[in-house]
Amino acid sequence: MKYIICLLFTGLLAGCNQTAPRSDAYGNFEATTTTVSAQANGQLVFLRVAEGQTVAANTLVALVDTTLLHLQRRQILAAINTLPQKLRTALADIRVLEDQKRNLQRERDRVSRLVDSKAATPKQLDDLNGELVVLDQRMAAIREQTATANRGIMAEQEPLLAQVALLDEQIRQAYVFNPVAGTVLTKLAEPAEVVGMGAPLYRIAQLDTLTLRAYVGSVPLQDLRLGQTVTVVTDAGTDGSKNYEGRITWISDQAEFTPKSIQTKADRVNLVYAVKIAVPNPTGQLKIGMPAEVNF
Repeated sequence: MKYIICLLFTGLLAGCNQTAPRSDAYGNFEATTTTVSAQANGQLVFLRVAEGQTVAANTLVALVDTTLLHLQRRQILAAINTLPQKLRTALADIRVLEDQKRNLQRERDRVSRLVDSKAATPKQLDDLNGELVVLDQRMAAIREQTATANRGIMAEQEPLLAQVALLDEQIRQAYVFNPVAGTVLTKLAEPAEVVGMGAPLYRIAQLDTLTLRAYVGSVPLQDLRLGQTVTVVTDAGTDGSKNYEGRITWISDQAEFTPKSIQTKADRVNLVYAVKIAVPNPTGQLKIGMPAEVNF
């Protein structure tokens, strides 16, 4: 009888000493989060996002007021349109000089005939020819001065066009387009608020595939490789669990201490290596921050 009791006690003690098998790694789910910010200063006209909403990439989601920018643009365009009215013309001055030139040419021809008949001196003819040369020089100078002045006036057009281009870019940046497809996690602004450049409007993340950041000891790490398929286990109701198939996308090359939220206090002093595992989440059951276990 004593022998049977001893066997029963030994069996119970052995059963108590047995522990449930532990997983190979532990971690929490995370996602790459994008903070979408305003790129202009002004009042937020509209912000068409809501927390939990799925937004496609390149969707117009917000607009910062551009009234002042449009007014500045109109002002500069008006200044550009007035430039042709400032251009100078030398036609009136040139006409006067050309009339003088024609009179001098007639006088020169008359004196030339008189010189041929010995009724005038060659000096008189030379003086008239000299005056004609001076008139030509004066007309050339007027034309050059007018052209120089007009070039200076039209040179104002290029900086004004550059200002228009700058305003066009500022107006373009006032329209906020969603950069990546995903689910809105947090809405950080409301319409009618005054926002500044760089002010965050909302945060968005792709939740169709989450990343499990898990920590592995140095022994099982030796058998891991990039692209390897692993089993990810999460809690599912009371005393239940659910398995997912994941793929290793990154393995750290440096050891670190186990984070406090992963294992017991005795295990936190151990050095482990971080790995990232991509886990498909088509139904949305996996959440950011949810703990999970990994079996290799």
